Amino acid sequence: MNALRKAAVLGAASVAVVALASPAHAATPVYNAATSAVYSGNVQGALIGTASVTTSLGGGTCSSSTLGGGVTSGGALTLTSASFADCGDTTVTAQNLPWAGGSFDATTAGPGGRDGTVTIAGFRVRAVVSVFGITCVYGGTVVGNAFNNADLDVTISQSLGKQSGSSFLCPGSATVTAAYAIRGETSPGVFTTPLAL
Repeated sequence: MNALRKAAVLGAASVAVVALASPAHAATPVYNAATSAVYSGNVQGALIGTASVTTSLGGGTCSSSTLGGGVTSGGALTLTSASFADCGDTTVTAQNLPWAGGSFDATTAGPGGRDGTVTIAGFRVRAVVSVFGITCVYGGTVVGNAFNNADLDVTISQSLGKQSGSSFLCPGSATVTAAYAIRGETSPGVFTTPLAL
């Protein structure tokens, strides 16, 4: 795949990976899976495997990504950091942080065996291909399916639209597929607390 295709694809991938859902859904508490107590505090999302993105020009992957933020006792979610690395010749940067207005929602359990959904709102990501300096910006609302496994795993598979600030060479949309393991903070900077809906 040529560098132009990688730029459009990887830029979209990073964006989609970060977006999990919309604030239109109800918020419900998140629990410490080990104690069954309601959890509130800092959370971290670690990429499981790779994040893949497909556009009309092809596809690409990022192999490293971490999301950081906090959840309230009522399940409201805000992301304050998002990093992406190992995306080939593309540099991905999160914009307009914090991404507030998100939520965890256990009332949407059922389809596909999921235990609920996760919503992240207000995000925006910029990707620049180093070879040509082409900039692509993708964003939108994404609903991630949540599963109570060893961690609270969130899977994403959705189309995102191109945003203002993008080169005319960037495709108008991209389909993103990724998964994150969401954990609570056990001690300052250490995220090993298992969470569940």
